[in-house]
Order: sequence, then structure tokens, then C-alpha cells
Amino acid sequence: MKNNCFAKRLAQLNEGYEELIQRRNESLLPGNGIFLRYRYPVLTAAHTPLFWKYDLDERSNPYLMERFGINGVFNAGAIRWNGRYLLMARVEGWDRKSFFAIAESPNGIDSFRFWDSPVHMPGSGGPETNLYDIRLTRHEDGWIYGLFCTENRDPDAPPADQSTAIAQCGIARTKDMVCWERLADLRTKSPQQRNVVLHPEFVDGKYAFYTRPQDGFINTGSGGGIGFGLADSITHAVVEKETIIDPRVYHTVNEAKNGLGPAPIRTPLGWLHLAHGVRNTAAGLRYTLYVFMTDLNDLTRVIYRPGGYFIAPRGEERVGDVSNVVFSNGWIAGEDGTVYIYYASSDTRMHVATTTIGQLLDYVVNTPEDGLHSAASVETLQ
Repeated sequence: MKNNCFAKRLAQLNEGYEELIQRRNESLLPGNGIFLRYRYPVLTAAHTPLFWKYDLDERSNPYLMERFGINGVFNAGAIRWNGRYLLMARVEGWDRKSFFAIAESPNGIDSFRFWDSPVHMPGSGGPETNLYDIRLTRHEDGWIYGLFCTENRDPDAPPADQSTAIAQCGIARTKDMVCWERLADLRTKSPQQRNVVLHPEFVDGKYAFYTRPQDGFINTGSGGGIGFGLADSITHAVVEKETIIDPRVYHTVNEAKNGLGPAPIRTPLGWLHLAHGVRNTAAGLRYTLYVFMTDLNDLTRVIYRPGGYFIAPRGEERVGDVSNVVFSNGWIAGEDGTVYIYYASSDTRMHVATTTIGQLLDYVVNTPEDGLHSAASVETLQ
């Protein structure tokens, strides 16, 4: 006999899913003149396909239970591909393991729909517990590269400590966003490397990397901020020397740690960078986004550094698995000058903000730098 409850529940799930995917987003006016936020997140756990989460066979799942729970969808790399806007998201299950999956949209602000299959990322040949936070770079050598965090338990941690980890930078490349070739992990002199980004152009015939040297998985230790280094090869990338180009500074938005977001955008004035900064508060760590610009020819020289944050969590963005956090590792600059900034909130969901190259240049050039003390703030307003 047909289980009417099963059929009814399945129909409700399908209806709710399509309603979510087809929901139109809307900008929140008037905004701040720098960028526009949008009312709805562009990706959430609810956006993942029903057949990932549910066994849709009535015989094996008569109650239509979730068999594979999805906890969050966040920290997505971004790229324009075949006229579509692609987000390569970090999808985290109820089991805390993350994997990559690609969702696409026709307009970049809504109607994101996941491809049927998650990304099959080849292994590194060694132990690899978790992968996450990929940065996509379309390089002038003709490949699209994905740089991401590969994490394992610290083998030197005592048995009682089951949380201390070691993170390094994994590297993979593709020509079609479907088949990925795994390369050797990046090697540097730092004990830990997360938030590594590949520059889109050769520098003196070498591959250029933005790094984040760090002594521990959480604590930066002697790590001084966002670094820069060159490697002769991409298939076995080794950075011998890291130059800190954006240091951590006391009582600023990046006093605790910082890291680059997506690959920088070339503009007539310089390279635009989007980064995250972390500071300590009584409520824990607070993540915000900030912008800076480096010289077109000397990538280690910062020429503009607007003070304070660019985007900070607000409203529902402040609530989630890791509260009071915004994080970005993906943006897309369109041929018409529009820039789509994709950012996650509280390790839970993905949002979009839109702006233009013109607005970003105005912001980065004309916003005062952080004066580093209260009196300077008052002087700025005189």
C-alpha cells in the first residue's frame, strides 16, 4: 500500500526546496555608498540537494529521515565560468567533516543551485582529515588553481588532546571545474599555513603566493601577518622566504591575526586586496573584512590602507556555529566593473554584497588610514 505520509512529506520538501532556490534576492537600501548588502543569504544548508540529505527510497527510509545531515555552507571560493557565477563552497556535515561542492547562479545574487555531485578532490597521498576554505585563481599559465586548507590532528599532541591540529596549504588545478589534479602541498618554513592565495600572474617568471605564517593552529605566535613569497614551480611549490606585507597591529581590526581572502583584483591604480582581520573581545574572537591596495609592480608595497573594517557582521550574520564572524575567500569582478563579494557569516551561511571597481577605488584611496590612537580619530573629524 502506498505510504501517503511519505509522498506528502516528499512533496512538501520538494516544494520548499524549489521555493528557496527560486526566491529573488533584494538589495538593502540605502546602503553605505561603498557596497550593497542583500536581504537573503545566497547559500545555506537548505540549498544542498535533497538527495544528498535524504534516502528518497520509501522502502529503506519510510519516515523520510535525513540520513546525511548538512550543518552549514560557507567560506566559498568564487569564479565566473561559462557565463555563470560559480561558488565552490565548504559544505560541512553534522559529522564536522567538510567537502567542496559547486553551486551556480545566472546572475550572482540569487538562484544558486548546487551541481548534483560534490567535488571529487584527489587525496594528497598522506593522512588528511579535513579540507576547507578554497581560493580559486585563474592563472595566466592557463590553469584554474584551488588553494585550500588541509588539516590533520597534531601527531605530537598528547592522547588527552583531541583538538590540536596541523594545517597546511593543499593545491589542485583544473581546466573544467569538474576534474581536479592534485599537486604537492605548499612547503614553507612556517609550522602552519592557512589562508594561502595564489597571485594570478607570474612575478619574475615565478609563481607568487600570499601566505599566513603561523606557529599554531589557533595562535599566530611569531607569525606577523599576511606574507608574500615566490616559488619556482607550482607542481612542487616551495617558498623559501616570506616577506610580511600586511602586519598585525595592536588595537586594530587585525591585532590577533589576519589572512588574505580571494586573489587580488588588478586595477589601474594597483592590486585590490580583500582580507579578514581578527581581534580579541570579551565575547571571544571577532572577524571582520578589510581592504588594502598594493603597487602594480612591487606586490610587497602597500600603497593604500583604509582604516578599520570594510564589512563587519551584523544582525543574523552574528549568529551561528562560530558567532560574530564574517569571512571571505571569493569575489568576482565583472567586465562591466561590478564586483560581487561573497562572504560567509558565523561559519554557517553565504552572503553577497555588490559594489563597483570605481567605488572600491574611491574607498581605498580616500578613506583615512587608522591613526592608531584616539586623538588621531578626533583630528580626522576636525
